[in-house]
Amino acid sequence: MSTAMTSTSKVPAEAAGGSLRFYGVWLIGIIVLIVLPMIFSSGGLLTSFSLIGIAIVFALSYNILLGQTGLLSFGHAVHYGLGGFAACHMMNAVVSHGWPIPLPFIPLFGGIGGLVFAMIIGWVMTKRAGTVFAMISLGIGELVASSSLILRSVFGGESGITTDRTALPKLLGWSFGPQLQVYYLIAFWLVLSAIAMYALTRTPLGRISNAVRDNPERVQFIGYDPHVVRYIAYCFAGFFAGVAGGLTAINFEIANSALLGAIQSGLVLFSTFIGGTAFFFGPILGAILVTYLQLGLTNLTTAWQLYFGIIFIGIVMYAPGGIAGLLMMHRPLIRAGTLWTVIPSYFVAIVPTIALACGVILAIETVARFSGGDAINLFGIAFNPTSPVTWIAAAVLVVGGAFVARLTWRRIAEAWDRAATVARDRGYLA
Repeated sequence: MSTAMTSTSKVPAEAAGGSLRFYGVWLIGIIVLIVLPMIFSSGGLLTSFSLIGIAIVFALSYNILLGQTGLLSFGHAVHYGLGGFAACHMMNAVVSHGWPIPLPFIPLFGGIGGLVFAMIIGWVMTKRAGTVFAMISLGIGELVASSSLILRSVFGGESGITTDRTALPKLLGWSFGPQLQVYYLIAFWLVLSAIAMYALTRTPLGRISNAVRDNPERVQFIGYDPHVVRYIAYCFAGFFAGVAGGLTAINFEIANSALLGAIQSGLVLFSTFIGGTAFFFGPILGAILVTYLQLGLTNLTTAWQLYFGIIFIGIVMYAPGGIAGLLMMHRPLIRAGTLWTVIPSYFVAIVPTIALACGVILAIETVARFSGGDAINLFGIAFNPTSPVTWIAAAVLVVGGAFVARLTWRRIAEAWDRAATVARDRGYLA
């Protein structure tokens, strides 16, 4: 009797602990967003943080399609760009008509702009999934992007639509001229959108979207129409992508055809897939990494897009679960206390893996700078791209690093199998 009462009492205790951890994670995230500009107060860093916040909202909206519903879109930037244009037009209308709408409400109109277009085209697009949906999304994305240069009255042509965020009515004395105020506005909408999108994944719609992703035929057997589910999910994704576009318009005070192009769709695809689509925090990690690399690499090399492609291919081949999947793989080992048996193998593999990465970087930069003859500075070491020594060094690092790294990765796999077996025996790994 006492044993039964003890076992039943553990259930609410574990549920309370899980709820406490859940709310604790969100609270820590909000505190970090508040404190971050107090620690890093330079204008450049505030701009970077603002761009990362926008990228997170955009990536989470894309994951509603890819991760939750299984829809691979090559034109998600359409809703992002249209949300930006809608926000710019709304800001200009507020100024010209004197409407009492402060700036923090403008991203909502960007979301409405993305939602309206999703409602118009989504019903036809979501009739089919897989390759058909991907190709239709690509075609519509390119169609809208090219139309933005033709319909000048709506999109402003090549120059785009400009606006002035400081001309809108102030809110609590904030004019949103300083970048710090814009950062907090973006952080507010980031938290609001992230909570809303996470709540969406916990609703019956989110669960049935997962079912449509995994087995649409079985969903039909239980009385749901996969087409309707995909359409509703597409509309939600379009709305939050429009919110991200509205935040971009506020941040830059301009919306142009670049917001609608294939580059934006490719970046959000990279962010979501690199971060990991199976976990909610995966697109967040991917957006942070991709935005940081984009801001950093553009100042260092002209071949920054090539590095994105290599990282994407590497994730697809060796870590299809993304960064989040790699991190969550270690969770059972941590619980079982066997992770420490794998860590030494990781340290052994670090050196050849870094050598391989340096060889790839040196090879790419040598090819990219060969015609210009610009010197290559790799970790403080100068290389001449026209010198045979540089080519030999790159070849040695790539070939030697790959060979040794492959041997050390096998050692990691063996150590991982042993640790996973122990964790499985202890009941921590299915």
